[in-house]
Amino acid sequence: MSIIVNNREIETTEEGFLVNTDDWSEDVARQFATDEGLELTDRHWDVIHYLRDEYFNNGGNQPNNRVMAKAMAEKWPGEKVNAGTLFELFPGTPSKQAGRMAGLPESKRKGGY
Repeated sequence: MSIIVNNREIETTEEGFLVNTDDWSEDVARQFATDEGLELTDRHWDVIHYLRDEYFNNGGNQPNNRVMAKAMAEKWPGEKVNAGTLFELFPGTPSKQAGRMAGLPESKRKGGY
């Protein structure tokens, strides 16, 4: 499978994840979002950039929904952030959907916690 971004064909897995993480760009994330009916806001980007940072700078770590919510609560002080907040942003299971938009490999862990 593949997607076309800026007239360039980018290979994806059958599940829609990038085959090569080096192919990621913000335009790729926007294309994934468009394909899934999402318009990326600053909050979406906060989650996407957090996931990329965790994966590339923390030994391939792919946080689950609970850990993501805690990290966003620190990023968005004064707000109650929980899994529901993340599901509002990424209704197709936040850790997987946001991970796909972040250009990460598919996580093999089970469940959101």
